Amino acid sequence: QVQLVESGGGLVQPGGSLRLSCAAAGSIFKIYVMGWYRQAPGKQRELVASITSDGSTNYVDSVKGRFIISRDNARNTVSLQMNSLKPEDTAVYYCNAGLQPERWMPMYTYWGQGTQVTVSS
Repeated sequence: QVQLVESGGGLVQPGGSLRLSCAAAGSIFKIYVMGWYRQAPGKQRELVASITSDGSTNYVDSVKGRFIISRDNARNTVSLQMNSLKPEDTAVYYCNAGLQPERWMPMYTYWGQGTQVTVSS
């Protein structure tokens, strides 16, 4: 059983910073990609940032230059440093991982439970 456990959400003023963290726990053979998605009320879930096992990153245009995704392969963790936060960044943020639980199993996609980020004065 694989679980993604998130932490770090909360309320912050515009222009502030928050750091989200996610740890993958359980039976894990290999993690290929980890990332963060977000879903605002009334909107579809969107990819915010992702990072592969070799460190290649991808960001949605709206967060480029403000958010930084990083990963610790040894600890199976991924973090999202969010700077210069804007009200439009308000959403529930979900950790995501594409991984093989065992060598003989295919890759599956796993999700965290979500953490609320609210940017408001």
